[in-house]
Parts: sequence; structure tokens; C-alpha cells
Amino acid sequence: MATASRVSIPSVVDGLQEAWHRVDLADVNDAVVRMVRCEGEFPWHTHEEDELFLCWDGTFRIELDGEPPIHLSPGDLFVVPRRTRHRPVADAGPAYTLLLERPETQQYGLEGAGP
Repeated sequence: MATASRVSIPSVVDGLQEAWHRVDLADVNDAVVRMVRCEGEFPWHTHEEDELFLCWDGTFRIELDGEPPIHLSPGDLFVVPRRTRHRPVADAGPAYTLLLERPETQQYGLEGAGP
């Protein structure tokens, strides 16, 4: 049985200096909660599973192939459906998002290991 522990999200955010670096915060059932610093453009990619984004701080958009972008501000939540080609973009400065996804979800999706 896992031990419950408190996580200070503001402390995690303060420690994230690298763009697109993700930090695992907690395991929940068959998923993991992650924090990511969004800055600039992330590569286009797809996943075999849904990906939940909850904007914590700043603003960013999720561009979807062939669809209008989804703009997120603090408190906004959006789920990218599985097999949907997408990329997050934070071009107004750094933004921070909580992700809920499977532990085995590859950050750069099916397209490879990233830049």
C-alpha cells in the first residue's frame, strides 16, 4: 500500500525552470498526476490514450489538427481525445499545467523522443 503524502504545487512550480519538463506529483489508481512548465511550442504528437490538461498558472493553447485551438487560463480543463494530433503552445511566457495520464504515456507521443 502506498503512503499518502502532501504535495505543495506552488513549490513544484517554483522549482520548474526547464521548458516542457514534467514532474510526477502523485499516483492515482491507474494514472499519474504530473506538472509541466509550458513555454514556446511543443512538437505535434498523438497518444493512444486521452490526455487531461488543467491550467494551473499562465495561459496557453492546445492546437488540434484540423480544429480551432483551445485556449486555457488558470482553472480551465481540457481533455485531448486519444489519437488526436495536438500540441500545446505557450507563447505569452511560461504557463504551468497539471496533466492526468497513464504512467506509461510517452511525452512526445507516438512520433518519437522529441527534440
